[in-house]
Formats: sequence, C-alpha cells, structure tokens
Amino acid sequence: MIIVTGALGFIGSCLIQKLNDMGYTDIVAVDDFSKTYKNKNLLEKRISKRVERSEYLLWQRENQVATQMVFHLGARTDTTEFNWNIFEELNLNYSKEVWNICTEFGLPLVYASSAATYGNGEQGYDDDVEKMPLLKPLNPYGDSKQLFDLWVLKQEKKPFFWAGLKFFNVYGPNEYHKGRMASVVFHAFNQIQEKKQLNLFRSHRPDFNDGEQLRDFVYVKDVVNVLLFLMENREQSGIYNLGTGQARSFNDLAKAVFGALNFEPAIQYIDTPIDIRETYQYFTQAKMQKLKEVGYSMEFNSLEEGVADYVKNYLIENKCY
Repeated sequence: MIIVTGALGFIGSCLIQKLNDMGYTDIVAVDDFSKTYKNKNLLEKRISKRVERSEYLLWQRENQVATQMVFHLGARTDTTEFNWNIFEELNLNYSKEVWNICTEFGLPLVYASSAATYGNGEQGYDDDVEKMPLLKPLNPYGDSKQLFDLWVLKQEKKPFFWAGLKFFNVYGPNEYHKGRMASVVFHAFNQIQEKKQLNLFRSHRPDFNDGEQLRDFVYVKDVVNVLLFLMENREQSGIYNLGTGQARSFNDLAKAVFGALNFEPAIQYIDTPIDIRETYQYFTQAKMQKLKEVGYSMEFNSLEEGVADYVKNYLIENKCY
C-alpha cells in the first residue's frame, strides 16, 4: 500500500497516474476532499481508498503494517499568503506528525520541500546540508519549508529511509486549480489563446534584460520519475534538489509556448506587481550532483520538450494526466 498526501493536487495526482501506469493500484489518497474543484485530478485513476487529511494520522497508525511507502506531498503552496498560522499548521506541524509516525513504524518517507528555501539565492542553490542553516527564504511559505528541513536534520530518530525534495519551478498537467500559483506555462497558454500575445515581467534590475530572468523549470513527469526512483532505491537518505540543473529564461519559455501553438511570438513587457517585486527571484538553478551521485541517471526533458508535451497533449485537449 502506497500513501500519497496531497493526492488531489498537482504533483500528487500526477504521481498516482504514473503509479497506475506501472501497475500499482493499492494507493491511499490523502487530502481535503471538500475541495471539489480539484476532483477531476483523480478521475479515472485507480486507488484503493480516500482518507481525509484530518483523519490520516490516526488512520495511518491503525494501518501501518500494510504501508510500504509514504509520499507526503500535501502542503499550502501559496507564496503570496502571509498568514503564518496556516503554514505552521499545514506545512510544519502536520509534517512533523507525518515524520514521527513514519519514524515510529519504520515507514519510508519522501516529502516535498521547496527551492523557495533558497530565498534570493545569495547562498547559491547547493543542497549541501551544512549550508542549509544559512538560507533565508523570502516568504512564509519558504520559511515553513526551511523550518521543517532544519527540524528534520536535527532529529536523532528518523525513518529507516527518508528524502526531502527541494522542488524548483515545476510545470505540467493537473495544475489548473492553482490560480495565481500555477506555472508561467499554464498562464502563458491561456493568455496566448485569448489575446495572441503574452505579457512577461520586465526587469527592474540593470543586470537583467526584460524577460531574461532565469528559472530552473522542471516538467512534472520528470519530478514523478525522481519520486519513483527514490521509492525503488532507498539507499541514501537526505535532502535533494529537484530541478533540471539548467536555468532558462522566461523569453525561452514564451517562445516554447508560442512554438507549441504554431504562433509567431508576440511578447509585451509589463511591470512586476509591487506586492512581489522586492521578493522576486531573478535566477534559480538547481545543483543536481547530489541526486546523480545516488544513482539517478535519467535525462530530464528540455524546456521545449516539456512545454510541447504539456501544451499539445494536455492544455489544448483540456485533459488531465
């Protein structure tokens, strides 16, 4: 039995589909199922049970014998939310409870951290645990992920295998419900379809041209491949970056979306909103050596490959993965 928290969400639902494709159907989906606007992410997926997030910890204690893997992907991910109590409850304290149960019963655990822990990148993007206490996130979401990572590293008692994954800029199918927090690819597709042009944020720094801000964009299918690798290769516990290791510009992303739609690029640059301007990242790029050293060798999709698959096979068709 495989547990997936955040099962209705973006990455969680994609993971369940990939597990189904591999023949796994004894999957317990954990989430807040009152959020019915996300229900289509689980349509046609084969699972054995749904468990409400509020009931999961007790349920897990009663069903630990049958559990072979826990993927803890559920979290509040809104980087524009500033109510710390929400993050403390869902991202920090709840995650500690999941960790403690996995530790108590010897359950392997893979959990979602975030590249938001790196803040403005002044310490670089190296997943060396010795450098992690120096990181300074730029928002409460990043703080919650950072605090949990640091708490994990201080624990004397741990699951027999565990891994935290610092997700970089993930994009792909099943993110339609995320609103403002959906990927730039998702928003670009919708804007181009409607207006035949795309607005990108102009640069407010002299060392970056408009649209040349850089991100490590990683396709959700590659993220899922790493999750499954860690399920099957439980040799080295730790916290790992999960990006492609190659930063690309927003101009590159825009051109990839226009190309997938067979449109000529038409880009307009607008001011970055005031509420995020001071905390806006101009460069992210995952250092990926650590994951490679534990045996992960699959090639990541290029930005152009990932965008083409997402646009042509999911967005145009209005399909979930």
